[in-house]
Amino acid sequence: MGQLTDVIVIGGGIAGISAAARLAGSAQVVILEKEHAPGTHATGRSAATYIRNYGNATLRALNAASHADLESPPHSLAESSLLSPRGLLYVAKANETALLDRELAGADGMREITVAEAKEHFPVLNTGPVARAAIEPDASDIDVDRLLQGFLRQVRAAGGQVITSQEVQAISRENGVWQVETAKRRFCAPVILNAAGAWADQIAALAGARSKGLVPKRRSAALLPAPEGHDISTWPLVASIAEEWYAKPDAGKLLVSPADQDPVEPMDAWPDEMVLAEGLHRFEQATQMTVERVAHRWAGLRTFASDKTPIAGFDPDIPDFFWLAGQGGYGIQTSPALSQIAADLVLRGTTEVVAPDIIANLSPARPGLG
Repeated sequence: MGQLTDVIVIGGGIAGISAAARLAGSAQVVILEKEHAPGTHATGRSAATYIRNYGNATLRALNAASHADLESPPHSLAESSLLSPRGLLYVAKANETALLDRELAGADGMREITVAEAKEHFPVLNTGPVARAAIEPDASDIDVDRLLQGFLRQVRAAGGQVITSQEVQAISRENGVWQVETAKRRFCAPVILNAAGAWADQIAALAGARSKGLVPKRRSAALLPAPEGHDISTWPLVASIAEEWYAKPDAGKLLVSPADQDPVEPMDAWPDEMVLAEGLHRFEQATQMTVERVAHRWAGLRTFASDKTPIAGFDPDIPDFFWLAGQGGYGIQTSPALSQIAADLVLRGTTEVVAPDIIANLSPARPGLG
């Protein structure tokens, strides 16, 4: 028998680290991360924005439940707010106004503004194609590194372990105890928490669980020099309502993404140059900027279930195998709520973080998965 613990968390991104932080005060926890450091993939490549109205109704409930810990975190997580003002500006062309109406209809704290007002917020906007615009003033930047490091501190302060360079190769179950083997060691626990991101279905297969049909989708981004003569620090995140591109200030430069979501295999993602070039061209058409130089480019994976709702709960067929996966592009901003939900369900089988119907919507037993 290998190292014995209460819960083995597979995956050292924000999902696994935050869930382990919530568990560690009540259970012995070991986190296994296949890379050399936590937060290497999706967590480290996030656009890092809190948008209350982002996602479907279930996700918006999780966004709302996460806000307090991001705005006024407990001292053990961070000494000051993890949010800073940014704002979100949507722009819509004439054939996209129905999309804007749909966004406004279910939104909290979003309002329509004139195209002229939109240009005041984003001075390089090409107003010619823009028919309507809306703004969510309370959207905020998230300090992802401080959030991740805060959760890591909580794990370690409670005696939890984060063990890197431990790619899981085999999983078996003997006498009610999971046996998880890497190339280097064996780990044993009554419970596995599967927070392996793009690899979550692969981990499930090793444990004998059925696939949930998770699909990793690539999202590319580029950093551009700030346009001359502009102080971009107060610009909002600006997005095409049709998800053709988005842009936001980032460390003195302008982060631009083609908002791509091409299905790919689980991997250390890299940008597709043609997809990025096409996205930057759409950005040029929407603005008065010409992209002459790209300072840096990268890509990450956002992993979705078919209904674009995260999965959080025990597998209906495999005992003591807990899913925490499919966060898509919402994983950072929902991590405070989802991690507490996961810990509550693992430890007590119930939670009061959100309403029971939201928990049902998160269940790995819900219809349509796989």
